[in-house]
Amino acid sequence: MRLIFMVFCLCSLLLTPLAQAELLVQKQQFELKEFKTQSGKTIQNVKVGWEAYGTLNADKSNVILITHYFSGTSHAAGKYQPTDTTPGYWDAIIGPGKAINTNKFYVVSMDTLVNANVKDPNVITTGPASINPDTGKPYGLSFPVVTITDFVEVQKAFLDSQGINTLYAVIGPSMGSFQAIEWASRYPKRVQRLIAAIGTAHIDSWSAVRLERWAEPIKADPNWQQGNYYGKAAQPTAGLITALAYITQDASNPVGFNQKYPESALDKNAHLYIQSELQAWQQLRQAAAARAVLQDANHILYLVRASQLWRVGMQDNWQQALGNISAKTLFLPATGDLLLTPDMSAKSQQLLLQAGNKAQLHEIPGNWGHLDGLFNIAAAGPTIKKFLTE
Repeated sequence: MRLIFMVFCLCSLLLTPLAQAELLVQKQQFELKEFKTQSGKTIQNVKVGWEAYGTLNADKSNVILITHYFSGTSHAAGKYQPTDTTPGYWDAIIGPGKAINTNKFYVVSMDTLVNANVKDPNVITTGPASINPDTGKPYGLSFPVVTITDFVEVQKAFLDSQGINTLYAVIGPSMGSFQAIEWASRYPKRVQRLIAAIGTAHIDSWSAVRLERWAEPIKADPNWQQGNYYGKAAQPTAGLITALAYITQDASNPVGFNQKYPESALDKNAHLYIQSELQAWQQLRQAAAARAVLQDANHILYLVRASQLWRVGMQDNWQQALGNISAKTLFLPATGDLLLTPDMSAKSQQLLLQAGNKAQLHEIPGNWGHLDGLFNIAAAGPTIKKFLTE
């Protein structure tokens, strides 16, 4: 599980031959004096972190943008130090000679607004935990609701600042697929290729309500205090841990989950004491507690809302907005995904086919469901490589 929810971030620099081989990366920071959200609210002093792998060519035509998943960061590949225990979450497919070949492509990844891992020293993000310059205090729930489109617009502002006008490809898993799809629909002339892994072009009501399960434990924690807990001794840690545990389970498939966690029927204490927590639940919460140290409860709520509101184009007729996509497109659902199911990817693909886009679909195998889009992405490596080189 550690590989899935790792919380690092950001980098870029022209690398020495040795560093290139090891993909040693550095975090960098992008700033906007102000940013107007889709809701019409303005955020001052926006900061996000970014990192990059490979070398930008002379005409800036070799750029691939990676957009990260819900609890992820911009740390998609490589290490910050040779001694780091784990690399970025998609290191299996990003690097020299890999499916997303950094000998050929300049691969850029950015933290989103309201990144979940705001307490990670390798993350730079503006959100509810940030200081509101108008009050000198953390925003809390006064921070405006943000959407997938807002994430894309911040990324666009960064690329514009670098003089990058065309994306060879935009690629992302899960919530990252939402951003990738939005990019291709909102700016079709700028995106040549689109890969949407474990994703969909639309969150329906059933899925949106299911995501509310991730928010409710936080809001039910008395220490949440309507989001006004910054600087106080009491923190909504218990609610955050429960929320992260639910996120892990919902992203899993029973096959992989049951292989990892103990069978409840064999839990002796559960047979004797009604107040005894199941061992499987204890272990799930222990893993969640380790991640909670770097995450913020309000940030999770904002990411939940951004995901609940998702539909391509962020307008009533999302099917029409999907038809704006002219990029060569590949959907990569995970076979056992119960969160963003293969059917959801297939529906998005079918709508694109009806619009004249020859969208492709290839399933990622494995026993971990949604998490196979991270755990087992290497299985899709040959498909990704072929898609990017054809």
